[in-house]
Amino acid sequence: MKDTYVYPAVITVDADGISVEFPDLPGCLSCADTTEEAARNANEALRLHLWSMEKDGDVIPAPTDLTKIVLEERQIPLLVEVFMPPVRDRQANRFVKKTLSIPSWLNAEAERAGVNFSQILQTSLKEHLQVAN
Repeated sequence: MKDTYVYPAVITVDADGISVEFPDLPGCLSCADTTEEAARNANEALRLHLWSMEKDGDVIPAPTDLTKIVLEERQIPLLVEVFMPPVRDRQANRFVKKTLSIPSWLNAEAERAGVNFSQILQTSLKEHLQVAN
């Protein structure tokens, strides 16, 4: 697992918009209305695609040298660089919504006491699972 990846992308400009694909990473695609937006979206697509591959334990292929990319008419090459540590941190610390049920009387008491339900649940789960922050 590397901290920085650089992959070639191919931007295809058509009358109805711009598409972005990464020849080395099937399924890593994006689209946009402008070339600037295409570059931003390509970066986001690459970050999330690589993070998903890392999480799943997939082998991340070496990038093809930009000079070896064969372009067709209306295509533009682009090197996209991503720095993964902040991506990993954001994904590891993202919150998920959980639905749970507690007795009505307990809910009323907790609300009266101003309890932060999310904080209590997080603290209790960490203690129960014996995990640290």
